[in-house]
Amino acid sequence: MPSFTLQQVAQHKSQNSCWVIIKNKVYDVTEFLPEHPGGAAIILKYGGRDATSAYEPIHPPDALDKNLPASKHLGYLNGESINILQQEKLKAKKTKDERRVELARQRMPPLSRILSLMDMENVARQVLSHKALAYYSSASDDEITNSENARAFTRFFFRARVMRAVAHCDPSTTILGFRSSIPVFVSGAALAKLGHPDGELNITRAACKEGIIQMISSNSSFSAADIMASADQSQTLFFQLYKHRDDDIAERRVREMENLGYKAIFLTVDAIVAGNRERDIRSPWILEEQESGPVYFASGTSDEPKDGVNVFGTAGALVANDDRDMTWEKTIPWLRSITKLPIVIKGIQCVEDAILAAEAKVDGILLSNHGARCSSLPPLEVLYSIRQQHPEIFDKLEDSLFSDPLAGGIRRGTDIIKAVCLGAKAVGLGRPFLYAQSAYGQSGVSKIIEILRREVVTAMRLVGASTIRDLRPEMVQRVDWHPHVHVKL
Repeated sequence: MPSFTLQQVAQHKSQNSCWVIIKNKVYDVTEFLPEHPGGAAIILKYGGRDATSAYEPIHPPDALDKNLPASKHLGYLNGESINILQQEKLKAKKTKDERRVELARQRMPPLSRILSLMDMENVARQVLSHKALAYYSSASDDEITNSENARAFTRFFFRARVMRAVAHCDPSTTILGFRSSIPVFVSGAALAKLGHPDGELNITRAACKEGIIQMISSNSSFSAADIMASADQSQTLFFQLYKHRDDDIAERRVREMENLGYKAIFLTVDAIVAGNRERDIRSPWILEEQESGPVYFASGTSDEPKDGVNVFGTAGALVANDDRDMTWEKTIPWLRSITKLPIVIKGIQCVEDAILAAEAKVDGILLSNHGARCSSLPPLEVLYSIRQQHPEIFDKLEDSLFSDPLAGGIRRGTDIIKAVCLGAKAVGLGRPFLYAQSAYGQSGVSKIIEILRREVVTAMRLVGASTIRDLRPEMVQRVDWHPHVHVKL
């Protein structure tokens, strides 16, 4: 393949001819500009120059091979240009945010002093870049659903039983027939490399070590093949499918996952469009003003950017090509026709859809409002409503009903046990694993699994359950606290 100088690449930075450099390779992305889900402006910003630092945390390594024809892989930078780029990176002045992160990492507490998931999150919030934290922590609109997902657990209390033999306590269970050491799995969450260079691989290796199951997002920052290659041969991995609007493309994706060895398909139905995550959208402006100072309205002129505001945020564009016309009547039979893997519907947010899922004879449902990406009921409240109104659904779905309070809802092992008492087979966590691997890598992920295991076993013993099968709905009571108001007549 031919080689290029930096000067040659720099000549191609317009909509008519746009080249970018990624890991010292040169690509012609001109024809891809109108197809890019996030819009052409994001790519043109790096037209004619090195885009590696912006590209790598967001895209799997094989993304260019899959999305650009071989003819657009133009060649490599020549040796002199590679040296120049390396020298520029060494001499580049660190941003204020980079210096903040560097200092925060020098002041991290020993991992042994992390006692809870909130301890881990507090450390992660200090050491994550502003961009990564804004993406991981943001929720939709005023983020009310985000706080309510967690508050929901405070409305449920145990009706603990005593005088039960709990010296031997086994917290293990099965999820879709696959063993898990505790009733917890890793929910699919995108872009783990924003927080750590090894990203999802940290979670995969720790999940194997600790004996829990990981669900891989369609939008992982490592490819599904890379993640599977890093997994142990005995390890169980599920795949979270964002269905492409083109059935042929979606079918190829499903068959690829089946061939790679993924054990179930979790069809995502709660994120057909990106949520309105304003904290994530504002992130570039905050970083810009940290470096250059405040930006003010210029009277008498239009301050509207030529290309408008990027309302997609860090990764909202990743769902731009998803199928927005999925239906129970069409999509489930289609998916059944192309795979023999178990099918779980991820994103049930009301009792009525839980009924439809059972009637569609899917293998399981995952209660989720996609990390508070829209203003829906907390998953725990939906789980409680199913238990109260249609408990037969638990029988129709056998042992495959899951609860997914992804948006910071799970704080403790007691939260997990509350969900299991109400009928959840297991509980998925997303953000806690992102925070843990961002702060301490693989060891951080192992640490929070160990914390959850200890808290789960403690909670089981205190409510009088020696196995997961002993956890019953009558062990939990929902209580709304209303202050007593003295009325003066």
